[in-house]
Amino acid sequence: MAIKFYNTLTRSKEEFKPIKDGKVKMYVCGPTVYNYIHIGNARPAIVFDTVRRYLQYRGYEVKYVSNFTDVDDKLIKAAKELGEDVPTIADRFIQAFYEDVTALGVKKADVHPRVMENMDIIIEFIETLIQKGYAYESEGDVYFRTRKFDDYGKLSHQPIDDLRLGARIEVGEKKQDPLDFALWKAAKEGEIYWESPWGKGRPGWHIECSAMAKKYLGETIDIHAGGQDLTFPHHENEIAQSEALTGKTFANYWLHNGYIQIDNEKMSKSLGNFVLVHDIIKQIDPQVLRFFMLSVHYRNPINFSQELLESAKSGLERIRTAYENLSYRKESSTGLTDSNEEWLKVIEGIHEQFIIEMDDDINTANAISVLFDLAKQANIYLRENQTSSEVIHAFMEQFENLAGVLGITLQKEKELLDEEIEELLQKRIDARKNRDFALADQIRDQLKDMNIVLEDTPQGTRWKRM
Repeated sequence: MAIKFYNTLTRSKEEFKPIKDGKVKMYVCGPTVYNYIHIGNARPAIVFDTVRRYLQYRGYEVKYVSNFTDVDDKLIKAAKELGEDVPTIADRFIQAFYEDVTALGVKKADVHPRVMENMDIIIEFIETLIQKGYAYESEGDVYFRTRKFDDYGKLSHQPIDDLRLGARIEVGEKKQDPLDFALWKAAKEGEIYWESPWGKGRPGWHIECSAMAKKYLGETIDIHAGGQDLTFPHHENEIAQSEALTGKTFANYWLHNGYIQIDNEKMSKSLGNFVLVHDIIKQIDPQVLRFFMLSVHYRNPINFSQELLESAKSGLERIRTAYENLSYRKESSTGLTDSNEEWLKVIEGIHEQFIIEMDDDINTANAISVLFDLAKQANIYLRENQTSSEVIHAFMEQFENLAGVLGITLQKEKELLDEEIEELLQKRIDARKNRDFALADQIRDQLKDMNIVLEDTPQGTRWKRM
């Protein structure tokens, strides 16, 4: 059996053949760190974390790189609005990103490169493109000659003259052609900048990923992934500048996840339906959000609604309950029974079906159906009069393996006992008496995150579960 990916570049499912046997070089575009991530950012983080987990499960050694865009127009705007510098804002929201995605079961990348820490290689990359005639300087800016790259448009499958400029590509008189895109931007008054051969400035959006992918993974990588919205112009431009520089294929497989809608509407700040992960995981078990994201095939659009979240919560509960029931029964089970061999074959058949579904372009929706089948079979088995510790162990091991590939935890979230709440409450009262209001607020927030609401009254502080 072989893994197949839908490759945006060829618009077809292809058998995965890595550059080097047993090794995978994978680059995933990360967030621009000017705010907390929204659920649209969470989807690629979860999806491609699952791709990595599955590749590792199938025996591959994966080098996984995901960048942070820590300087660009959005960060400069946020810095002006908040009266802070760009590095301070970037540091804060990188830390917030780690906290949010860790809660969602996303493992850290092997490398999380930052633009600010790789300015030398970005400048060197641009200099080489100028030397090769693919880029030119104009009044402190540097632009890529888009029409000089013959294959431009091959990822988005559009003729070059039909392409429209992306939101981050500015058309100006400095350009030789409206389709040319910025590799380097001259700094405006008061903006953060770096010294370069073209004066003070900072990189364009696209060049950073090309430079960092080359630094950490080499000239040709196995998999490049990101949201569908990045196909054009970001990934198209990455291909152009990378292949113009090296003369080699930039990435062999391009994977893109679908869009997220909120109650069947496009998510946007103007509609007021912008959902931040930071907020939603205070209201629900973060694992429910992960389970929800994986319940739809990654290339399909997904509709975020309270009703569908509740369905995901119920589904996850079914799987966890079946696993828990096995755990309870394990101690009282005997060694061998007449049906052992038959049940071990059932379990192995379920495992094989999971592999079939995940091999088919990481079909997590069908893989979750296989987990439901595992839960169903476990429940049927537990209704037998006599159970075997060998079969129980095999069921539990399969649950752990398959849920682990999906990044799903099988243990239910521990609920605070009343006495533990009272103990924290007393610590908060003592902190307020000592005028340590920072600690008091921290305890209130900690309890709130655990769905415990405090109410300060003249008679004292009361609490209740949400």
